[in-house]
Amino acid sequence: MSAIAALLAARGLAVSGSDAADGPALPGLRAAGVTVHVGHDASLVTDVDTVVVSSAVRESNPELAAARAAGLRVLHRSEALAALMADRDAVAVAGAHGKTTTSAMVATALLHAGADPSFAIGGTVLTVDGPLGGGRSGSGPAFVAEADESDGSFLAYEPLVAVVTNVEPDHLDHYGSREAFEDAFVAFARRIRTGGVLVACADDEGAARLASAAAAELAAASVTVVTYGRSPGADVRVGDLRADGGRWAVELATGTAAVTVRLAVPGDHNALNAAAAWAAARALGADPLAVADGLGEFRGTGRRFEDRGTAGGVRVVDDYAHHPTEVAALLRAARSVAGGGRVLVLFQPHLFSRTRTFAREFGAALDLADVVVVTDVYAAREDPDPTVTGALLVDHVPTPGRASFVPDRLDAARAIASAARPGDLLLTVGAGDVTALAPVVLETLRALPSPGGGRP
Repeated sequence: MSAIAALLAARGLAVSGSDAADGPALPGLRAAGVTVHVGHDASLVTDVDTVVVSSAVRESNPELAAARAAGLRVLHRSEALAALMADRDAVAVAGAHGKTTTSAMVATALLHAGADPSFAIGGTVLTVDGPLGGGRSGSGPAFVAEADESDGSFLAYEPLVAVVTNVEPDHLDHYGSREAFEDAFVAFARRIRTGGVLVACADDEGAARLASAAAAELAAASVTVVTYGRSPGADVRVGDLRADGGRWAVELATGTAAVTVRLAVPGDHNALNAAAAWAAARALGADPLAVADGLGEFRGTGRRFEDRGTAGGVRVVDDYAHHPTEVAALLRAARSVAGGGRVLVLFQPHLFSRTRTFAREFGAALDLADVVVVTDVYAAREDPDPTVTGALLVDHVPTPGRASFVPDRLDAARAIASAARPGDLLLTVGAGDVTALAPVVLETLRALPSPGGGRP
């Protein structure tokens, strides 16, 4: 929402908005010329003609209720974003995981390759020159957008290039079944403009099925399908990831070009994200070598393996992972950078429905860490479900004693910090407000009687 507000203001519109509480996004919005209010009030929509809302805004919100009563135009955030992209060469990145990072990689690579793209991404884009924020208004034709499949709103877009990182079932509270979830991605592929490109991961079963099933129909619309991955037959072949002087090098190859990308972010999943970004930028005509160099300048996004500090010899990293596949990929990447230290995780489940549906998978993913503390569920848009707590995930961690349930957030932060010792890597993980606990963890680590304290 903040990125869209800033982009609308950059187009010359008078933009105002409200948030329930003050937060890190608001100073940047004020600097962009947006009138910002803290707290929701019906009077704030008195002098506006359009109200833009996200799926998290309920009908009971006083501003939305007042807008409905006054007959104002109400747009979902995806409709506002679609309007911003309408006259641009849009790249829309979708998938249950990886879309924020992949979108940010595309934007960073295009900037380095000499383009001047606009973008709207659900996280701060980090580069060697510093953070770029989640939104940017550029003069070039390219517009990179993270396309949210959680509520089906990605079907509002008509991209020139669509990237699908994976089609692994999620958001079943909205879709109801795996089949309905996959059908939504088929509909998304059909939204690609004539002469466009679908970039899909060959290593993901759902994305591979999408590419195969849609190939003939898309070809009839002059849409090219480009696959990437380590699977035999992928159009962009991804080599093995190897450590290279504090970076991670991977070779990307097609029948006509091969480049080596030296990434600053760890993990096999990020090698795949880079391949998707390379393919998407090439589809827009960017130089392959310049794109590869640009990917090397990418430093991550906010809340994706974001370094929050070190205390008592313990490095603290924050990450947005909130699906079992994301958590497993994160912990494998963490293991690759932890060296001889242990990997500790403070995990906050996100949504009661997701916690219940994927409890077994979450347990297996968390078992990849050495010590786990699970706190209670972050409800987000859902009503409380007293039958589902973080204890459900602890019960599904296979290794006895590895995980514990501490329902209170602050107690959980202090518990994981007290379990750490010098040389460990400690992660705060989840899509809710667990990110606010990193300072609590660091404060606890500093206050321990001996550096790192910890248990054996």
